[in-house]
Amino acid sequence: MPGRVDSTMVTSAMELPGYRIVRNFGIVRGIIVRSRSVIGNLGAAVQTFFGGNITILTDLCEQARQDAYELLLQHAAEHGANAVVAMRYDATEVMSGVTEVLAYGTAVQVEKIS
Repeated sequence: MPGRVDSTMVTSAMELPGYRIVRNFGIVRGIIVRSRSVIGNLGAAVQTFFGGNITILTDLCEQARQDAYELLLQHAAEHGANAVVAMRYDATEVMSGVTEVLAYGTAVQVEKIS
């Protein structure tokens, strides 16, 4: 069973330079739902008081995106893809303090252009 698509084979563009798409497997996604902890909320409140970048929340958001991205790479490989094109992120607050992060794109099989 394949592990994951190599991250160098992922693009937000509709094509991967130097490669030709030979098969389209359709939409793939990685979804993660995260909440802030009570301690994280307190730390964020303290950082908000002083202003500037709220690193606790920045780190939480970055980790959620990374986890969703990793799931996307695994989902694409499960479909037999070796690349993902048109990759995007989306985020939705599903309830107060709980956010869904979605990474999605089109799983494709590509071959190097000679």
